[in-house]
Amino acid sequence: MSIEQSDVIDIISTDRVTGHVVLTISDHLDWSDSAAHQMALQIKLNRYLAFVESGEILQSCPDAKNRPVAFKVVFKFPPDEAGRTFLAKVKLVVESAGFSLRDEVFTGARFN
Repeated sequence: MSIEQSDVIDIISTDRVTGHVVLTISDHLDWSDSAAHQMALQIKLNRYLAFVESGEILQSCPDAKNRPVAFKVVFKFPPDEAGRTFLAKVKLVVESAGFSLRDEVFTGARFN
């Protein structure tokens, strides 16, 4: 699953520290076409917002009831300047809807 599958929720998890239900977007795209990348991200985030606001989330994750929701975007490539500006604007919109938005660049994982 990835950002290109706009009708799919990539990952649903619960943050053990905060108790937030976290909906994660897996974003593997580079930023060579920043405008197209931003559009794909906007479409995916709109789907995530609709998933929560419609109550559909409770069908997939009943434990989400009465829990705060956070959206998280995990990038393979760091956003360019236009992408960072876009994320700042999106964060304001998401927060005004009562949710939070996190983002990070995946740097790899270590396995023991």
